[in-house]
Amino acid sequence: MARINIVTPEAAKSEQKDLYDAIQAKLGMVPNFLKVFANSPAALKAFLGLHGIAGEGSLEPQTRERIALALAQQNSCEYCLSAHTAIGRKAGLNGAEIEANRSGTSQDAKAAVAVKFARSLVAHMGEVTTAELLEMRDAGYSESDIVEVITHVGMNILTNLLGKAGRVDIDFPKVELKLAA
Repeated sequence: MARINIVTPEAAKSEQKDLYDAIQAKLGMVPNFLKVFANSPAALKAFLGLHGIAGEGSLEPQTRERIALALAQQNSCEYCLSAHTAIGRKAGLNGAEIEANRSGTSQDAKAAVAVKFARSLVAHMGEVTTAELLEMRDAGYSESDIVEVITHVGMNILTNLLGKAGRVDIDFPKVELKLAA
């Protein structure tokens, strides 16, 4: 059960309605986590701005989704796991790849390095090793790509925190978290 109210379209004020219209036009829906963000239009605008900028970068959409899946599982956010499973499928990820991502890797060797790096950023609060940075560079990631991975990690931590703190009602096909072994 949700612990932070969503702003329904019916209750939305003018600024929130304008944001909802833009989201609806882009996504075809307004996901519940954005309706939670809408409690603070400033926070929603900040998130949408970061999301928009992060989407313009050099990382492939599939790699962005791989990172989101890995972190949703790592951070135990069932809302984000469900959302990014659906989004990942639309981006071209198959079931085996999604399972690999949830386990912290990828079937694609280059993407596996980025997923591993993203999980290490979270596990060590950014205190990654020089060897991990060199592994990213050796896999073919530029300085720009590395900064983008870090940006996506930050954005996913934000959404994982909101999803978990708010216990946002899942409005995607529900995907269960894997239990730790």
